Amino acid sequence: MSWTDERIDLLKAMWEKGLTASQIADELGGVSRNAVIGKAHRLGLQSRPSPVKANDTAKKPAAAAPRKPSAPEAEAVRAAAPVATPAPQRPAPPAPEPVAATAAATAAPPVEAPAPPPQPRIVSVGPGGFLRQGPGDQQAPIPPAPPRRLVPAKPSPEMAGKTSLLDLTERICKWPMGHPGEADFHFCGVAVNPGFPYCVEHCGRAYQAQLPRGTRRPPPPLPFGGPRVR
Repeated sequence: MSWTDERIDLLKAMWEKGLTASQIADELGGVSRNAVIGKAHRLGLQSRPSPVKANDTAKKPAAAAPRKPSAPEAEAVRAAAPVATPAPQRPAPPAPEPVAATAAATAAPPVEAPAPPPQPRIVSVGPGGFLRQGPGDQQAPIPPAPPRRLVPAKPSPEMAGKTSLLDLTERICKWPMGHPGEADFHFCGVAVNPGFPYCVEHCGRAYQAQLPRGTRRPPPPLPFGGPRVR
């Protein structure tokens, strides 16, 4: 239900009279208590103390003031009270002698706490029976060795001035000289014949002209009665 000017004026009038929000909501009709409180707050109406707290304060009985006794009652109370007699004073006990030096002299040396027992080592056995290393068993990686400086080997006296295997190129003759097992085994080393791996002299020994078929001689028969050559 909307707030018209008549309803707002009626709300202000009842609010100033001191009616509660519930009573105002019942008089207006169609609104709730919270709607009345919200509208009064938006209109800037003066807030009022809570009626619940005011009723609680009114219901609380005033504390009874203590009654002052009369003069005859006070005299009777003082007469009935026993007279306190002073207690005999006892001599103060002698002050204890300083025992700091004695306690320091007789103090026992500090006892060290016992070391904890060593923890059992748990070893895991992998397949095949090998023992797996734990985190504490692994060794630090070994640092790599410094790189070596390659020094060319000195040629032997037998190879002085001769062509070795490391000296071969496409421009020198590769005809072997001697046996590979000998100390002075080397290669020819002369300039090659163009288009061949050897020099002119060794090309004549490596490549021989084939004789005509009619001038060929049959090879000698094999020993120990081999097959005949036709």
